[in-house]
Parts: sequence; structure tokens; C-alpha cells
Amino acid sequence: MEVQFAPLRPWDEFMLRSARFAQPDFRDLEKWNNRVISNLLYYQSNYLAMAVGIFIVIGFMSPLEIILGGAVLVLIFMGSMWASENKAAIGHFKRRYPSMFVLAILLMSYSFISIIGGVMVFLLGITLPLLLMFIHASLRLRNLKNKFENKMEEVGLKKSPMGIFLHALGQEQEHLSKFADMLATQNKD
Repeated sequence: MEVQFAPLRPWDEFMLRSARFAQPDFRDLEKWNNRVISNLLYYQSNYLAMAVGIFIVIGFMSPLEIILGGAVLVLIFMGSMWASENKAAIGHFKRRYPSMFVLAILLMSYSFISIIGGVMVFLLGITLPLLLMFIHASLRLRNLKNKFENKMEEVGLKKSPMGIFLHALGQEQEHLSKFADMLATQNKD
């Protein structure tokens, strides 16, 4: 299946008048996680544009440090993905605690960059966009188009870069993944 980029959502839908925001239910972590993942999938082009904008602004101020920080993050991410596929203990940890796995990647990146310098650039250029994405995805309520697009992604009718990335990190919507597994089982029979 061909990877399709999600369209850039209108600013009005992303942040302004038609956007609806509410505090997530911190007692229901699964529902909160589903909201975050749904919004990451639906608004992925908007988040990418925001991250690139912040990355460019910080990059102009400290180009060498931003390149170094980005390279370290990519290398640690790729190493973590390789380790989770080839080392059973790490793969088990990733499947059992996917959010902790993502946090471990960020902490390893931060630790390595603090040793070689450029911590502020890492915090501003890499972590700030991730934090802003997480805050928006946590607070933004889903709409009907959002839910429909995400179901298409989870069932396998559509594939996007964010969907591939979230799957690699072990971040999936459990109930939709179970639905896709059920459909696959029925198709084999």
C-alpha cells in the first residue's frame, strides 16, 4: 500500500473557531492515549509544519547544534528500533510500556547531547515541538472526520508517515488494532 501524506488541515479547524478543546480525563489513560494518537494521525501535516518552523528558527540561531541534536536523536531512535527488533528484552519492554520506551529514547538523546553540548538547542529545537504537539493532541477534541480518517488508517485502507512512525514506537489504538486483527482473521477463514 502506498504511503499518503495527510492534507494540511485548515488553521480554523486546527486552532481557531471550529476547534474544540477540553482537558483530558487523567483517570482514563487509555482514552487519553487514544485521543493523542488520533490527533497525531489526523493533524500530522500541521504538526510537521509547526515542528519544521520551530526547527528552522532555532536552526538559524544555532545551526551546528541543531544538526548535531537532530543527528543524535535519529541515531538513538534507529538504534532503539533495531534493538527492539533484535533483542527480546527490549522488544518486550517496548510492547509492554510503549510510552516509557518513547520517554527512554528522549532521555537517552538528552543525556548524550548533554555530554557533547547543545542541551538548550535540543530542548528548544527538538523537545519544544514534541511538547507542543503532545499538548495540542491531548487537549484537542476529536471530530467525526478525525475518527473516520483514523479508522481508515487502523484498518489498513490508508497508510501515513505518522501511522508508520507510531506503529514503530508501539503506540497504537488498542481497540482499533483488535478490530483490524479480527478482520484479518475473518478474511483468512
